[in-house]
Amino acid sequence: MNRPELADFLRRCRIRLTPADVGLAEGARRRTPGLRREEVAQLAGMSVDYYTRLEQGRGSRPSRQMLSAIARALRLSADERDHLFHLSGEEPPRETGAGGHIRPGLLLVLDRLHDTPAQVVTDFGDVLAQNTMAAALFGDISARPPRARNMIRRMFTDPEALTLFPPGDHERLARNHVAGLRAVLAARPDDPRPAALVAELRSDSALFTRLWEEHRVAVRRSDVKTLLHPVVGELVLDCEVLLSAGHDQRLIIHSARPGTESYERLRLLRVVGLQDLTPG
Repeated sequence: MNRPELADFLRRCRIRLTPADVGLAEGARRRTPGLRREEVAQLAGMSVDYYTRLEQGRGSRPSRQMLSAIARALRLSADERDHLFHLSGEEPPRETGAGGHIRPGLLLVLDRLHDTPAQVVTDFGDVLAQNTMAAALFGDISARPPRARNMIRRMFTDPEALTLFPPGDHERLARNHVAGLRAVLAARPDDPRPAALVAELRSDSALFTRLWEEHRVAVRRSDVKTLLHPVVGELVLDCEVLLSAGHDQRLIIHSARPGTESYERLRLLRVVGLQDLTPG
């Protein structure tokens, strides 16, 4: 691990960014350029003290998961991410198909969607990034362990995930997930990640096994969903799915039609944010 070079690289990447680049409010006038260390730590889901020590050349070696989080927080390109891994004494990820690195341009679009829930998801269901509105709507992924950040796994193995949707919609949504996952598995038969997810769910979920045997195939591009939010109530939202160039990552955007009750409730959710206003 090259601590001096790593520290210098982190500092230079941080000062080239503005709050607007990462979807944060400008706030009070800044005496120095770039993001603050606490803002990078917040975006990466790590402690301010640990990030500060990395920039000062005093930190212990970051985990691979933490390096990926820092790369996303600093909006690094794929080459810059690889450089970050090398400086930390780690081999960069060598992924086939959908990877965990999001192109800076896609993150820039995500950051600009201040009033609309949006998140970047791999084609096999891993949520890679979400804006504040998506965290308020679906829950903050940074608070979950990595395995619990896959929306397909949660749909079939976590009863709490189903409470966000009306019971009558559960099977339709589950069938859509299975049809999309089957398309991914056929397109990338040598990628171990979707194959492992399919094997796991066929073992753990009778519903998944039944739907998998239907052999439906579909790549979802739009939908209308009803969500039951614990604070603002029922929301009927249009879901648009924008595919990346390789179709391995999707930007999923949820919006409500102006003039509807759902539109007003979504505006309320923006005010409420991540506050826990549920009784008790």
